[in-house]
Amino acid sequence: MQDTEIGKSKKHILIELIDYSSNSVSSKIIIGKTTGSVSILAFDSKKILPETVSAFDVFIQIIEGDAEIIIDKHTNPLKTGEGIIVPAHTSYFIKANKKFKMISTVIKSGYEENTL
Repeated sequence: MQDTEIGKSKKHILIELIDYSSNSVSSKIIIGKTTGSVSILAFDSKKILPETVSAFDVFIQIIEGDAEIIIDKHTNPLKTGEGIIVPAHTSYFIKANKKFKMISTVIKSGYEENTL
């Protein structure tokens, strides 16, 4: 997994910021701050991002292909251009039935008093 921020004040073609890697999930940080992060991820076919719970809301947007976002055991199929907000303190995982790329945005303010 890569974790280098991309250049600022420079135009980027999002789907070209990251390549697919055989039999894996690749990621790259677009913006990484203590107050939140924006990352781009590329999933090879049949890969799963394991179940997790975030202390903060997570906005997921599909930028190429389609995926399944399973939130609290409810499947949400998403295709290119669609997004979903995973609520804070909620179990979720991400499943790739075929290759896809996504943007994940986490903003870490507003929940300080509610973190577990």
